[in-house]
Amino acid sequence: MSSRVRKGKRRRAPREFGAVTEAGTFRIERLLPGPIERVWSYLTDPEKRRTWLASGHMDLRVGGRIELRFRFAELSSETPPPGKDTECDVNGRITHDDPPHLLSYTWGDGPEASEVAFRLSVRDADVLLVITHRRFGDRATRLSVASGWHAHLALLSDHLNGRGTRSFWATKIQTEAEYAQRLGAPEQ
Repeated sequence: MSSRVRKGKRRRAPREFGAVTEAGTFRIERLLPGPIERVWSYLTDPEKRRTWLASGHMDLRVGGRIELRFRFAELSSETPPPGKDTECDVNGRITHDDPPHLLSYTWGDGPEASEVAFRLSVRDADVLLVITHRRFGDRATRLSVASGWHAHLALLSDHLNGRGTRSFWATKIQTEAEYAQRLGAPEQ
């Protein structure tokens, strides 16, 4: 019996590209090698998180502060394209903490902050990671969020699978063009 078949039902494999599931909400999935505690550590340990997303302190409790320190030059050995930031900082607050299954936090401070949730579930020897990013605005932001998560998850997958990491910026730029087609026409 296939590892993807259980009790007569076929499990749906994660799609490569994420999707806008409702206004202001983007969802993307990745099937990653387990165990679940290992994947969780790449979300919560600042040194591991910096290899695929951003470093920074995390007070891992509901209401705790999170600091994301993006240093794009550390993600891959390439120069950012013209007009792209080399680094940026995002602060927020933990909104859910259920190790090792759910972590969510605000992406920014104040009433305009968006929220990102990481949901982990065991799939045989693998872990399904579902990221849902909510409450972001216009089409340009939507494309940036989609291609950004796509590129960051490519790096996470490379690390967890023991592969050399691909180019962050090349992946982001390529997938941004693909998301521009997938996510529809510009808003009027």
